[in-house]
Formats: sequence, C-alpha cells, structure tokens
Amino acid sequence: MHDAPPPPQTPRQKADAFLAVADAFRLGRLPTEARHPRTGHLAQLARSDVDAALTLLHDIDVDVLEKMLGYAPRLAPLAQAMQETLAAGHRIFFYGCGATGRLSISLDYLWRYVHRDNPAMANRVLGFMSGGDLALVHSIESFEDHPEWGAQQLREIGFGPHDLLVSTTEGGETPSVIGATEEAARLSSRPPFFLYCNPEDLLTLQVERSRRVIADTRIHSICLDVGPMYLSGSTRLQASTVLMLAAGEALFTATDKLPPPQTKDLLAALQRTPATLLATFTQEESRLYQKGDFLLYETVDHGITILTDTTERAPTFSVLGFENQNNPERKPSLSYLRLPQAATTDAAWRALLLRDPITIEWPELRAVAGHDRLLGFDFSAAALTQRQTLTAPHNLHRFIITRTGNDITLKLNDIERQLDVTGLHPLHEHLLLKILLNAHSTLVMGRIGRFESNVMTWVKPSNNKLIDRAIRYVEFLLAEDGITGFSYEDICYQLFIVTETLQPDQSVVLLTHAALKAQAAGDKRQDRSA
Repeated sequence: MHDAPPPPQTPRQKADAFLAVADAFRLGRLPTEARHPRTGHLAQLARSDVDAALTLLHDIDVDVLEKMLGYAPRLAPLAQAMQETLAAGHRIFFYGCGATGRLSISLDYLWRYVHRDNPAMANRVLGFMSGGDLALVHSIESFEDHPEWGAQQLREIGFGPHDLLVSTTEGGETPSVIGATEEAARLSSRPPFFLYCNPEDLLTLQVERSRRVIADTRIHSICLDVGPMYLSGSTRLQASTVLMLAAGEALFTATDKLPPPQTKDLLAALQRTPATLLATFTQEESRLYQKGDFLLYETVDHGITILTDTTERAPTFSVLGFENQNNPERKPSLSYLRLPQAATTDAAWRALLLRDPITIEWPELRAVAGHDRLLGFDFSAAALTQRQTLTAPHNLHRFIITRTGNDITLKLNDIERQLDVTGLHPLHEHLLLKILLNAHSTLVMGRIGRFESNVMTWVKPSNNKLIDRAIRYVEFLLAEDGITGFSYEDICYQLFIVTETLQPDQSVVLLTHAALKAQAAGDKRQDRSA
C-alpha cells in the first residue's frame, strides 16, 4: 500500500519527473503562497529596525484575529459535531501535515493537559500528523505528496466507524491530508471536517484534488481565508494560527472543565502585549548566531509550542535541523530544546506529548520516522551536557521560558521580560506565545540573511509543493535583476542540477539564481561578440 515508484537518478530525470506532475503543484496564484503587500521590505527592516519590524508583524496578526471574529458562524457546526461525538462516547482525531500537523498535536497536548486528572477523557482526543510524531522534529521527505499514506495512517491510528476527523491544511491542497479526509468519509458515520485558508472559488479552480474534496458531500469544508503570510508562503505563521484557533475553540466548547475560549480574549491579550516585547531577544539571538554561538531553549510548560517554532525554522530557512544523538556525524543545530524536569529521553517525549509517541514503522519509512530514530532526539535534562559537548568551543546560551504566576517569563543571558497571560485559556496562552515566537524567529532569520524582501529564498524543496515554491522564488529574483528568457522548465532543470551538489548550509534558490544569472550574462557577451 505504501510502495512508491523507484526514484529517478539523474538531475534531468528528477526534473522531468517533477514536471510531469507540476501542474498539480503550481500554487503561486493562491493567497497563502502570495507576497504580502505590506511586507516587501521585511528583510531590510529586520536588519535595520527591529522595533518597526515587530510592530508591523504585530499589526498584521491583530488584523488576522479581527478577521477571525467574523468566521464564528461557520465554525458552529464543527463545535456541535465535536460535542455530539464526545457525548456519544466516541473520539475526535486531528490530522495535518507540517505546520498543521504540529498544531494537531498541540491541540492533543492541550486537551490532555486540561483533562490530566481524567485519563479516560484525555484519551478521547488524538492529534497526529503526516510522518508521525517524529515529523514534529524533522520533515519526513515527500510524505505529504502521498494521499494513500495519509489514508493508511488514519486506519492504523485506530480511527473508528463513529469517530470524527478534523483535518487542517493551510493551503487546502495537501495530498496526504486529503487522502486521510476522504478515507475518514468512507470509514465513519460522522462526516469529517476539512479546514483550509484559501478562497474556495480560487482553490477549486486551481487544484483538482482540492476541488474533489471540497465538492464531496460527505465532507464538511470550512474556509478561513486570512490572505498572504507576512513571509511569503510561510504558512507556519498566520494560517496555522487561525486553524489552531478555530479547531481549538470548537474543541474546548465540548468540555465544561474551563470556560470556553473566545477569539476576542486572545485578540485583547495580543493588543495589550507590547509589539516590541521581544525586540532585545531578537537582536541578541541573531547576534549570538552571527558570532558562531548556539542556543538551548528550556521550558517546563510550553515545550510543544517552543518545539514547533524552533523545528519549523529548518525547512523554512535551510538551517540545520535538530541533531540526533544516534548519528555519530551529527552537527549542532542553531537551537535545540530541553525539558529540565525530564530525567530520560522517554520521559521527555511523554512530557512533550502527554502520551506515548506515535511513529511510522513501515519498512520504507522506519529508518526516518520510526521509534528508534525518534529516541535519538533527546530533550531531557541531559540535553544541556550533550549540547555543550557538541557545540564546544563555541558558547551555548540558554533561552529559558517558564510560567511564573500570571506571567510567562522569558530570559536570555541578561535579558528578561514578562508576558502577561492573566486569565487566558491554555489554548490562547500557547497561541499568544506562538504568535510572538513566530515573529521573533522570522526576524532572527532575516537578520542573519535567510530571506530576501518577504520571500523565503532559503526554502528547502523537500516535496513537490516546495519545489514549485523554489522555482517561483528563482523567477522572482531573476525578475528583480531584469533577466528574462528563462522558462519555468529551464529553472526547474537548473534547480535539480544545483541540488546534486548542494551542501547543508547552502540555498538552492540563491545558487540556481546565480547560475542562471551567469548564464544570461554569458549569453549577452556572446551576442555582443557575434
């Protein structure tokens, strides 16, 4: 069921294989892939005026939450379906891929946290993601391109004939998520929900698989269009925020454990939080990376949210992903996570998830997504010594984020600030921290040169959607230079040539652009000499 065709071998063959299916992944017209009209100078602003950059991103996040207030009526059926599922004694499952997979697992964690004194109720909700829990830490290459793998995951996870699936996909076109959603419609008496962030008319016009799932009368589709991301295509930002907010608020109306969270409360908390609260942290973290030092994020209460932000930097900005202790050739990532209260690797994963990890043990994926590899990511107290040894002779700095009274205290070296979370539902507390860390990490990456304008020029093209994105970003850079004459196909072939010799700390977009720019200059010289 999981078998994929043998991969092509040469760069030309790989490019041809992508081009054969490229029409299904050319997503540049979708708002979630578009450039935000207010952030075209974001890279320059990150380097020159962090306060102004954070204020701009804060304003955009406020605008998005204000827009979410108007979506409450369309989310009422989701809340009702969740209440009915739990009342009937059945389970709610959340599923996504990449950023939406991480938000699915975050919702699982938050539900278990709220119901930590009632294991039976805690186990009534389960969040999982394409590639299993290990995909929280490292992307599982190309998993999202396989709808049949999403369907297989759903079957193996224990989804039952009266359970409810809530699928989230920022763009509304992720194949593995669509595969799981269609499988849920076949398996369960409860119609699954499919949440996404692009306008329905445009999405169904552009993408056949999206048109199919949205038109399926067995599936409830909900559009939460919030426009472009402030960093083009980086759906870990506003899109994943609104999807987690929508699904989470619907979920927590189904329990009387706490007063149900309402979007207006998160909006008010964000509005009263100073936009520049983390400005000195942004300056300091980028300074430490520029001098060759490393960070260790530490927390007790917010591991899942911090992990989501730090691990998503790797595919977005082509920085090294978290090191695996079982890899003798491991190199340190810029940052890592430590849960100081966890004495062992197993205990750290349980603290992070509040359940046992879910892994993929299929023969073709066990090496990259299986339990043995997962245990190589050690977030226990031992991570401090491990990181100090690995990063020596460079310095290791601790970024400590902890709950103290009604505040979240953030401390990095001599910098300390408090984030007021008085009265916030745990869902909103984690979302507020997510929003702030997303802006912080984006600007840190901008300050160390990991994007241009508001374009992810260091994106790692690890699946078909990201290959298309990389090609479009090369097109953007060529246009900025006034270079014409290279087709989408030309850029694709050059991209795969560059990929063959690409080093871990290199940008395939920038190198492809440089190669084509040099070729254009050579052609121009040849024309002159002729």
